[in-house]
This record gives sequence, C-alpha cells and structure tokens, in this order.
Amino acid sequence: MNTENTESDSRVRIMTLDPGHFHAGLIHKSMYADVDSTVYIFAPEGAELKDHLNRLASYNGRPENPTAWNLEVYSGADYLQKMISQKPGNVMMVAGKNDVKIDYILSAVENGIHVYADKPLVINPAGFKKLLSAFQTAKDKNLLLYDIMTERFEITTLLQRELSMIPEVFGTLEDGTPEDPAISKVSVHHFFKYVSGAPLVRPDWFFDVEKEGTGIVDVTTHLVDLIQWEAFPDQVLDTTDVKINTAKLWPTSMTLKEFSQVTGKPAFSDFLAKNVKNGNLEVLSNGEMNYTLKGKHAKVSVVWNYQAPDGTGDTHYSMMRGTKANLIIRQGKEENYRPALYVKLLGSAQADLENAVKQTLQAKYPGIDVKLMPSGEYQVMIPDSYHNGHEAHFAQVTEKFLEYYKSGTMPAWEVPNMITKYYTTTKAYEMAMK
Repeated sequence: MNTENTESDSRVRIMTLDPGHFHAGLIHKSMYADVDSTVYIFAPEGAELKDHLNRLASYNGRPENPTAWNLEVYSGADYLQKMISQKPGNVMMVAGKNDVKIDYILSAVENGIHVYADKPLVINPAGFKKLLSAFQTAKDKNLLLYDIMTERFEITTLLQRELSMIPEVFGTLEDGTPEDPAISKVSVHHFFKYVSGAPLVRPDWFFDVEKEGTGIVDVTTHLVDLIQWEAFPDQVLDTTDVKINTAKLWPTSMTLKEFSQVTGKPAFSDFLAKNVKNGNLEVLSNGEMNYTLKGKHAKVSVVWNYQAPDGTGDTHYSMMRGTKANLIIRQGKEENYRPALYVKLLGSAQADLENAVKQTLQAKYPGIDVKLMPSGEYQVMIPDSYHNGHEAHFAQVTEKFLEYYKSGTMPAWEVPNMITKYYTTTKAYEMAMK
C-alpha cells in the first residue's frame, strides 16, 4: 500500500477559485494541522486576484504568528477548466461573484471535488434548482458541500442558543405573531469599512444585485441559518416547514464620490448604469422577510448604510421569546457596538437562571456570569477572550469543516437545513420582486 498517497489523500488540499470576496482570504488567516500548506489558486487576471494574493502575503509576512502558505497561482480566462483538468487539490474554496458561484459548485462536485463555499450559495430560484442538483451529486459521490456559517461561532449567539435549550430558564419558544415574532434577527451593515486594519476595497460588481444578490438573499442567509439553528437545534428541517408571509426590498443610495471611495473607480461602471437614478447609484441591498418555520413566526431584516458614524460599527439585534424568558442580543451604543446578551425573565426564575449559568454554561464556557441590570434585565457577563471577532470565526468554521471532512460525514440535519435555508431566501426573493 502506498502510504505516501494515503497520507496526501487524508490531508485537505485547497484550490481557491476566482477569489472575488475578501472572505476567500480570511480562511487563510490561520494554518490548520490537516490542511496542506500549498494553496492552488485559479482565477482570472485582475485587481481581485491581486488583492487576494496581497492579503495572503500580509498573513505570511506579519511579525506575530505568521502563516506559511505556499501559493501556486494560475491566472487566465480558462481558470475553471484548468482547475478541473489539473485538479491538484481535493477541496474547492470559493468566495466571490454570487451569480456564478453555483455553476462553479456544480462543476466541482461533478468532477469529484469537495466544496467549501462562502455564503450565499445561490441568489435566485433558478440557482436554487441547480443547488438541489449539486447536493444530489455530492451525495451520490460522497462529497462534502458546505457553506461558511461564521455567525454560529459568535459568543452571544452561542449563549443565546444554549440558554434557549434550558427549559427551567427559557420555557419553550413562543409561536409569536407577524407583528411580534417568536424569533427575530436584524442587522445593519456598511459598504465602507476597515478589514484587517485596512480600508476595504469592494469590487464594482458588489453593487450589482444581479451578481451579488439583493438584500434578501445575501447577508440574510446567516440570519435564516441562525433562526433554524437556534429555534430547532440539531433537528432536520424541510422546505415544507417554511411559509413566507411578507417580503420586501428597498435601495441604499450612493453618490459617485462614495462609490469611488469604496471601489477606487472614477465613474459608475457601465453595467451599473441601469441602477443610476438622478446621479446616484440605487443598490437594492436592504431586505426584510416575515415567515413561519414549523409554525413559529420569524423575522429577518438586513439594512446596508454607506458608512458607520465614527466610533460605531455594524450592529446586530436578536430576540428569542420563550414562555419563561426573552433572550435578547443588542449591539448598540450602550454596548460599545459589541454584542451583549440579556435575559428578561417573565416570571421569578432568578435562581434557575443563576443555576443554569453557574452549572451548565460555566462548564462549557468558564468565566461566564450573570448580573442584574438597573433595567431589571440580566446581562450575561462574557470575558473578553470570547469576543474574538468576525475574522476569527473563519478559522473556527474551517475547523468544523475539517472535522466533517475527516469523519467523512456531516450531522444528519446539515444538508436538509442548508436546502431549507436557501429555499427560504429564494422564495422570499421571489415574493419581494413581485
């Protein structure tokens, strides 16, 4: 038996395809024991490839804890064909244009390549049909097809989920109503921001919703995922569990000066002309949907502004309403724009809450505590070390993928719930576009 070959097959060898989004770089901020240090990059020539290579070079060159990625780069118009024909790796990593992503995914699984992809995998109903086919092929060929759900590793979300699973504290999830959902997730994002300490340059196509996806199918993917993951932990969901009640989209308006600041382009690109009104670019980046999942009312809302006011940042609000307590995540001014988790007891279960935190949560998350606030709510006190930030979550979700890769299988709920998630976003898109 050729042990050398078996050894190389047991290691993940990453092929990065057409890295158009900075998330393609973030998974390489850390090295992993089970991942080969050579990364094969197949991409068209241009600024996006350059940006990706610079990001990886900065991780390799940083003074503290530098990475040691060895990059093998192929650049040319036939980058997809080259990846398929050469196949130097066994996992395709893709983060970039969302309209073509599903075609990349289909090509990969049809050619026996595992897929580790940034969200969203699809942005419209036509893409969803292809996704079903990709999952079927992956199943037939015993391949992993997995999307990068970083938000499952955010500490306040993890603890919100943990507390909701303790009936003495939370009771059970309410059914809710469209006006007062049982579970809601609302987030505010910004086009212009700093990543890894440098101003983020976004590609011009990011502002074309036909390529990036509208506000109801992009970032909302995370929020729909979290609703499933928290409201029905480890349960297999099905598309028949979803009923969309309302869905809407509305634009964020950008001046040419703002567009130039974030893209480096002196003028609106020709393909964006269709969305320029009165001299401003109208980006259909905001979305809201109300739906039921197994009869529980859920609300998801995503808003994009141009830039956060000084000293502020992206914000996230989340509420889970139980029969005994509400679990609320806020990330506003009072929290210094860092997520914080609050428990609003609806009865007198203070002892149960303290017990749950000290016995159940502290065993898993040492140092966690709870404190009564002047508002009458309890704040879950979380040591700083748990607030590791969005960029660190990419290493955590990659470790999860590697765990699945090693065992050759994912939990029974992962694939059906990915299908249910993209069914939800694309159905809402369909309704919002009517």
